[in-house]
Amino acid sequence: MIRLNFILSLLLISGLVAAQSFSGKVADSRSGEILPGATIRIMGKDLATFTDAGGRFNLALPDSMTTALVIISYTGYYSDTITFKPAKDQTIRLKPQQDLDEVVVTGTLKPVSRAESPIPVEIFTPKFFKKNPSPSLFDAVGMINGVRPQLNCNVCNTGDIHINGMEGPYTLVLIDGMPIVSALSTVYGLSGIPNSIVERLEVVKGPAASLYGSEAMGGIINVITQSPQSAPRLSADIMATSWQEYNTDLSFKAKLGKAQSLLGINYYNYQQPQDRNHDGFTDVTLQNRISVFNKWDFARKDNRVASIAARYVYEDRWGGQMSWSRQWRGSDSIYGESIYTSRWELIGQYQLPVKEKIMTQFSVIGHNQDSYYGTVSFQASQKVAFGQVYWDKELGRHSLLAGASFRYTDYNDNTPGTATASGADAPSRTPLPGAFIQDEWSLHARHKLLLGYRFDYDKVHHAIHSPRLAYKWSPDKRNTIRASFGTGFRVVNLFTEDHAALTGARKVEIEEALKPERSFNSNLNYVLQLPLGNNFVNVDATAFYSYFTNKIIGDYDTDPNKILYRNLDGHALSQGLSLNLSMTCSIPLHVMVGATYMDVYQENLDPASGRMVRSSQLFAPKWSGNYAITYTLPRRWTVDLTGMVNGPMRLPLQHDDYRPEYSPLYCLANVQVTKKIGSGFEVYGGLKNLLNFVPKETFMRPFDPFDKQVNDPVSNPKGYTFDTEYNYAPIQGIRGFAGLRYTLR
Repeated sequence: MIRLNFILSLLLISGLVAAQSFSGKVADSRSGEILPGATIRIMGKDLATFTDAGGRFNLALPDSMTTALVIISYTGYYSDTITFKPAKDQTIRLKPQQDLDEVVVTGTLKPVSRAESPIPVEIFTPKFFKKNPSPSLFDAVGMINGVRPQLNCNVCNTGDIHINGMEGPYTLVLIDGMPIVSALSTVYGLSGIPNSIVERLEVVKGPAASLYGSEAMGGIINVITQSPQSAPRLSADIMATSWQEYNTDLSFKAKLGKAQSLLGINYYNYQQPQDRNHDGFTDVTLQNRISVFNKWDFARKDNRVASIAARYVYEDRWGGQMSWSRQWRGSDSIYGESIYTSRWELIGQYQLPVKEKIMTQFSVIGHNQDSYYGTVSFQASQKVAFGQVYWDKELGRHSLLAGASFRYTDYNDNTPGTATASGADAPSRTPLPGAFIQDEWSLHARHKLLLGYRFDYDKVHHAIHSPRLAYKWSPDKRNTIRASFGTGFRVVNLFTEDHAALTGARKVEIEEALKPERSFNSNLNYVLQLPLGNNFVNVDATAFYSYFTNKIIGDYDTDPNKILYRNLDGHALSQGLSLNLSMTCSIPLHVMVGATYMDVYQENLDPASGRMVRSSQLFAPKWSGNYAITYTLPRRWTVDLTGMVNGPMRLPLQHDDYRPEYSPLYCLANVQVTKKIGSGFEVYGGLKNLLNFVPKETFMRPFDPFDKQVNDPVSNPKGYTFDTEYNYAPIQGIRGFAGLRYTLR
């Protein structure tokens, strides 16, 4: 009898507990897509849980709780508050925020709502890039309007990132706010960052030198990595293509005491030479790359920040004639370009344990490159140490920021760039101290003014001043106007920025002592949020203008066998308009369309005529566009159609070249189908380059890469030389891809 009463008591207690469990699932209000990792919290109580990989939750509550308010929140969505109802399983639908209330840090160096930032910042999450999966962020950023990854060499496929038509060296790439991807590493900086550890990309188009110093002349791409606290416990993404390219992204989270760790691993492998355009050269470089990233967050009193992260990247890539093998590395028998890259990074930040908010940040990198471009050897080593401290203070309507930084660069290679006039080795060692101050002044609820100034001192160029001014006006919640002006500067290292200087196809000559480049930048941004019934339209339009003095240019035209470097005896200009349109519909359809028109050119004094001669910037299309269309089908199917369109762009030609000076209009279109299966699994597949566009005549004289027969008057009467620079699009045609993702929260 006692045993029976005990069993009945247990059943009664379990029944009461079951009656006090709050369960259900959280989903997108428009598409119905489940939201794993959403937070469910009881207002005023220390009771909370998260949705699992299937979007479901189950929160056990005390038997005495008969009513309570529940807050449901998820990044990128408006939070919802509902009344708890015992034993009622329900679906909670959250409304997307239309990306305007997300927190950004890039424009002002501290967290601020994107809607409140006086600097226009564009945000892109991994969800956006998954619409067209790629093995590296270098390829992924091509989906962003006005941002173009440019392949600078058809043989080794190295490249840089152009923002609004300006060359890669004018784009500063940050990782967690640290300027560690620059100079020698620019070409390889975005390759090998595991996509699984990226939380978002923040893009600023325009001046930012007042906060970030040298190189922030044209724009910034800030890669924000995930916090170990919010990252999933396990994430995996494995993809393969019909060209036998294989890519794996893995991440793991662990907690050790008061510290949490996030480990990310990326491995990319492509070892099958292809020559589908029949020019005798590999269409895509063969690559073997591994990248390991580890980040630690430490719990501290009063939620003060303390984190440290490290990354190591090793890559072995080569491209060239199909019969090339390692035995021909550096020889003049079979042409190949072989690059071994070894790179390590250490970054961290620490908030001082004082009453005032004082942040310290540091980064240290090492980059070594062992390369051969035909017979030309390029051996380079770069070490950069960066430290920064700043004070963040709120004083009434003023949000102040003041700090100081120091960057030290040690760079050496085997080119004339780091040699004396007699040819002796002369490594470049550049200390660059700086100080900055910024005031974000809320003049009124609808008006905000930002004033910034930075002072840097270079041992060669001495004092460098970089002011910045920005203004935001929001006449109502639907309209926002931003205007900004600023300056930028850049100390140049040619051999780390211009691959043409290394191919061996042309001889490099520096005609004068180069001066630092300066830029004056301004832009005007307008954002409109327009509800149309149950639909929502967001319009983002920007007019930009950048004026350059002392711009360093490579002259490819005077002598087809040389690249002549000098400061521009005149000015350069980048100006244009960009428009982004996104629409979220009442049906499960989301559309993003962008277009950019730009006029990028330079005017240089012609010594012979004494007149200014205008020439269009190489690899800068007059207009370009991109699109991403997503439709969610029943039973958890999703279809994504993405693409980019480029108008004609000027290309480097040889004297009396028979090839067109401008590239044709072309479109790279892609389609993907995704199926979500069970709890946390996704299967996806599709086609890239649906229209099968492949550039024509990308090489000049590929049958004579060492110019051994260049002086033959019969076979080569116009004196053409081997050249790899006539390039404007990837040489890969249509190809299939398939992959599997798994996420464990």
